[in-house]
Amino acid sequence: MSKKDVYRYWALLDTADEGISVRFPDLPGCLTSGDTAEEAHTAAREALEGFMYVMEQDNDPIPSPSVLGDILKQAEPTEAACEVQVYMPTVRDAMEAKAVKKTLTVPKWLNDEAEKQHLNFSQVLQEGLKRSLGIEKQRV
Repeated sequence: MSKKDVYRYWALLDTADEGISVRFPDLPGCLTSGDTAEEAHTAAREALEGFMYVMEQDNDPIPSPSVLGDILKQAEPTEAACEVQVYMPTVRDAMEAKAVKKTLTVPKWLNDEAEKQHLNFSQVLQEGLKRSLGIEKQRV
């Protein structure tokens, strides 16, 4: 599967007293919401970014976006359509650079010595992993 740099899908926004819900008819399960139109649009873009990233990582088939006319046929009378576009190279870079929390176990005596030395456990682990994996330069 080849990854695209840009994805564009139509979102349907439904305004209610509680806020604005957002769904992507072409992407079942890609849902979000916001209190205002601006928040809903920002949430829609973030939801689409994450959804597309996971689909790419899982090698899931990515559907072609429907044309607006077909989307409007699926819309409820209270829904409005909005095109949402995401630029994936930036999303991929951000996701790859994201810190991941790991839980580890060390003997108490080693923990005590490291704390006396004011060692940064995350930094030491990263350096050790890079050394073990033969990674010399820092990846962003």
